[in-house]
Amino acid sequence: MAYEATGRLHDIMDEQQVSEKFRKREFVLEVVDGQYPEHIKFQLVQDKTALIDQYKIGDEVRVQFNLRGRGFNKNGQMLYFTNLEAWRIEPASGGAASGGNQGGGYAAPAANQNPGLRRDAQPQRPAPIASDDDNDLPF
Repeated sequence: MAYEATGRLHDIMDEQQVSEKFRKREFVLEVVDGQYPEHIKFQLVQDKTALIDQYKIGDEVRVQFNLRGRGFNKNGQMLYFTNLEAWRIEPASGGAASGGNQGGGYAAPAANQNPGLRRDAQPQRPAPIASDDDNDLPF
């Protein structure tokens, strides 16, 4: 599932080597949603951990991410956790960040008119052109 969030970088953590084959880096985005800001933690994994390097705390960014969940059995009890796995970070204004070009040839869309979280838009079904009663075609 692909999602997008726009907000201000609130915190950037150091990279963690979780296991021999897995590394991650977390960051927190402050998103204004209603009266109070929300502090949402994202993670970057493997080769994506460097995506945040060119940004600093206070920068306005747009984050594209996937919603990931998994369960595991611990001592006979099933436990679940959810992660927001970021895969693209770009300036919220659509311009280049101070540290270089993040897009890698990607043309950034216009700034999000509705800041905060949103689900990628689902395609709209076209409205029928005419009902069968209004159709003059012989088939």
